[in-house]
Amino acid sequence: MITISLCMIVKDEEATLWNCLNSAKDIADEMIIVDTGSTDRSKEIAKEFTDKIYDFEWVGDFAAARNYSFSHATMEYILWLDADDVLLPEDQQKLLELKNTLDPSIDSVSMIYNYGFDKYGNVTLSFRRNRLVKRSKNFQWYGDCHVYLQVNGEILDTDICVSHKRIHHSSGRNLAIYEKRIAKGDVFSPRDYYYYAKELMENGFHEKAIENFNIFLNMKGGWREDKIAACGKLGDCYGKIGDVKKQKEAIFKSFEYDSPRPEICCRLGNLLKKDRNYKAAKFWYELATKYERPKDNWGFFNEAYTTWIPHLNLCVCYYYLGNYEKAYEHNEIAREYRPQDKSILYNKQLIENKF
Repeated sequence: MITISLCMIVKDEEATLWNCLNSAKDIADEMIIVDTGSTDRSKEIAKEFTDKIYDFEWVGDFAAARNYSFSHATMEYILWLDADDVLLPEDQQKLLELKNTLDPSIDSVSMIYNYGFDKYGNVTLSFRRNRLVKRSKNFQWYGDCHVYLQVNGEILDTDICVSHKRIHHSSGRNLAIYEKRIAKGDVFSPRDYYYYAKELMENGFHEKAIENFNIFLNMKGGWREDKIAACGKLGDCYGKIGDVKKQKEAIFKSFEYDSPRPEICCRLGNLLKKDRNYKAAKFWYELATKYERPKDNWGFFNEAYTTWIPHLNLCVCYYYLGNYEKAYEHNEIAREYRPQDKSILYNKQLIENKF
């Protein structure tokens, strides 16, 4: 059996920290909590689970804080979580089984990160992260904002999930970090430009986000998955400012990097449906439902764009094309994922009245 250090950085996380630590208490042999300046009860909550609590002066650098937490670990492997993450019971059991059976030649274990959920509990956004790493390899975090853990060696991909249960989000915090770097004259990498553009977009600066998404897309280098995602987000930004021509160009640009992804298909379907071109829109929504995610794809994946979203829109398209049987069929598929969705229930009643 391997031993595990849980390493975390926290600040003002009293709303979620207890649930996180409680979900990991039977897995971790020690818990390392690095506090970056809490003014709430975060430290008191952490003391219920561990006495290994360390202060770290916040310097606007998440990688530095995470690396500091790793430096205090003493066990064979390091597990990292955020304060608003939890391990659900089935995943706790899977991780305990892995702890008992893991081959010590494994350098890193990746797990699925279920990052977004709808109000019905369906996963809406997931991706894979290296979660459990061998301490002796001294893997380091990089980046001061949207950080990443650089690993190498033998990596084991598992179906263990970490579930993100976010309650609050300080949207301007990350943007401020990037703006400070710009003011210092830092040179941005392709990854920096992508995440800076994302922060601009999330804070409503769509024209500036467009500028930086385009810089990123025109740069050599950068992860293919980020390039594809940037095309979709760039299209959304153009849509916000009413430039439909540029919106379509941005969406189609994603085809330069890979075959059409489901979220791209749905974006095209939405534009065509808005123009009442239901036959053409139907083609793209149907294509979205046929997408199979490659097992080795670590990119962001929104299950909604292969399930209820395209089926709900196919219901609308078939309805206006006069094919009520197909409209009902797709609405029923959407209802399997969102049985209490008012729009889906309305469609059900509306179409049943047509028979």
